[in-house]
Amino acid sequence: MTTGTHGDAARRYLFLLANTRPGGNTELLARHAAEQLPPQVEQRWLRLADLPLPAFEDHRHEGDGSYPEPTGHARTLLDATLDATDLVIASPLYWFSVSADTKLYLDHWSAWMRVPGLDFLPRLRGKTLWSVTALAGQDPATTEPLVGTLRHTAAYAGMHWGGALLGNGSRPGDVLRDTDALARAKGFFAA
Repeated sequence: MTTGTHGDAARRYLFLLANTRPGGNTELLARHAAEQLPPQVEQRWLRLADLPLPAFEDHRHEGDGSYPEPTGHARTLLDATLDATDLVIASPLYWFSVSADTKLYLDHWSAWMRVPGLDFLPRLRGKTLWSVTALAGQDPATTEPLVGTLRHTAAYAGMHWGGALLGNGSRPGDVLRDTDALARAKGFFAA
């Protein structure tokens, strides 16, 4: 079902849940899509709220511009990111963009790119970045800033863009009534 340069047996999906409500619509949609992955495909699920990152500080123009090796939650997220072949950002649409936790995680990429010897960006090349999003409104055009952020991030990092799976839901469980989104979820990771 899943294709790509890695082969099914070697695929490792990292699902980063970036919603503020456990079991929210975005997570439900992501889990529905993940159920379609072959059993030999490894899945790891991390909730960004459970791994809080410190505020990002931009040190690019200080000294040699390098950053120290990350520790704590940042190290956990870095290692999980680099270990994955496929990175799934499961972020609800918040004010027409990614959640604050998603944005902070991506901000930390700027530091990880500058850790001596880490080779963060070269190690991202060839991985696939996916997006799963629930929105409260009916107009999918409102997700363009969110999708654009992640699509451009993939391009910048030399990653493949897997696409965006969109579903509709505001109240808990609403997305399970979005039959079109559930149908798209069945083949989403096969794309």
